[in-house]
Amino acid sequence: MNAGKFLDEASARLSQIFAAGPAADIEKNIKAALGSIFTRMELVTREEFDVQKEVLARTREKLTQMEARLAELEKR
Repeated sequence: MNAGKFLDEASARLSQIFAAGPAADIEKNIKAALGSIFTRMELVTREEFDVQKEVLARTREKLTQMEARLAELEKR
């Protein structure tokens, strides 16, 4: 479960538990605390992960091409 989805679910549950008034402040503080914890854990979103996965795939492909080219040049 990614951090954003977890925060949304936690927020929804807290909203159900706490109707209004001071409870809204408690909910906001808990959400902020959870967000801070996730930040310190250095979690990334699924989107960030997917972007880095694509960057890595392109880098691997380029490395493979460069290795083949180097092998070809070394044969000369």
